[in-house]
Amino acid sequence: MVLLIVATALCTCLAALLRPVSGDITMFSNARAFGIYFLCMVAMGYAENARENILTEIFSEYDGKIPPNYDNDIPVKSSVQFYIIGIDSINEATMDFSMTFFVRQRWVDKRLNYTPVFNMTRLELDTRRMADVWVPDLYFVNEKKADVHQVTVPNKLMHIYPDGLVVYSMRVTATFSCTMDLQKYPLDDQRCNIILESYGYSTETLLMRWHQTPVEKSDNLQLPQFDLQNITEYICDVTYASVTYTCLKLELYLHRNLGYYIIQVYVPSVLIVILSWVSFWLNVDSTPARISLGLLTVLTMTTQSQGAKASLPRVSYVKAIDIWMSTCLFFVFAALIEFAYVNVLSRVDQRRGKSVMSNMNEAKEEDDEKEKGKLCCFKNLEDRERARLVDKISRLLFPAIFVIFNIVYWLVYVFWEPSPAP
Repeated sequence: MVLLIVATALCTCLAALLRPVSGDITMFSNARAFGIYFLCMVAMGYAENARENILTEIFSEYDGKIPPNYDNDIPVKSSVQFYIIGIDSINEATMDFSMTFFVRQRWVDKRLNYTPVFNMTRLELDTRRMADVWVPDLYFVNEKKADVHQVTVPNKLMHIYPDGLVVYSMRVTATFSCTMDLQKYPLDDQRCNIILESYGYSTETLLMRWHQTPVEKSDNLQLPQFDLQNITEYICDVTYASVTYTCLKLELYLHRNLGYYIIQVYVPSVLIVILSWVSFWLNVDSTPARISLGLLTVLTMTTQSQGAKASLPRVSYVKAIDIWMSTCLFFVFAALIEFAYVNVLSRVDQRRGKSVMSNMNEAKEEDDEKEKGKLCCFKNLEDRERARLVDKISRLLFPAIFVIFNIVYWLVYVFWEPSPAP
């Protein structure tokens, strides 16, 4: 039937091209135009029918439950490529991260060979037809939760080329586990992995390898608290129960940005510590003011310490943020203890003087009271000077020790590379 239509079109075209011996020139032009139009329409219809015929012919004897080269004992070589759209979140408390990406796979299935017609370069399959094609049984080893996007249709793509090359892509959002070492938190770097394996096919049937360009990233890829500095790909074929399975791994090197923690944690805690030193400049007798200031700084520091650690897991090792918060809390608590010591020095001799004065002889009260009063005042003045001296020493000692602590803290946690935590 198709050949008949093509022959009719050719005859019409030839008839139109032959100039009649007699007749109107307009009739000749109309006939030629009609012939060309009819020929184009037939060609388009033939192309559409050709695609349908090719699909019907391919899948008439195709079995998608059997891998390619299964009878020849030759493994199917599948190349894998990632296109990272975005890394949505990195959670230290649950030690995982979420990422949206395209998984692209390429393999050759000779059973899908076909002869192209016209300008056909590939066959683009509908998602409902994809279920008939064999695909590698790839799965993510460290995946906690994953979804293939379904809006507005399943976000999958499959192209079949004349030589049997199959290009398969799908859009996935997944949450992967990531074992984090938080000893240097928040001055830490993390390495998170994405591990892919074949679930049921051994390396004798399926062999997955990285594409020449293993990973591509979106130009708008940004992380709020991290910088994605490097991505390294590995081949990690594993053996389970004496059977070797194909395995691929991506390692993401993440560097934490310190800006948020400088503004929200370090600067406020430094200001609270400095505020606790104000009591060293207050009068020794200003008991209510110094007590209120000491308690206020201790409680504020405790609250901030709890807030900074609220989003962290309960690990057994000491983190950098623990050292910082504990030291700042120690400084504000030490300032409160310093005031208690100064207050004792200023009041002990006052109580002692009152005890001595009560035992004086009444007969010598007028003469001796002046001398005793002068002596007591002299002793009291001496103890008050000792209290003031403690305040003066604290004004220099506390800031000096805090500065030394900062120097040691930042040098250690910036340049120190800890061994993996247990």
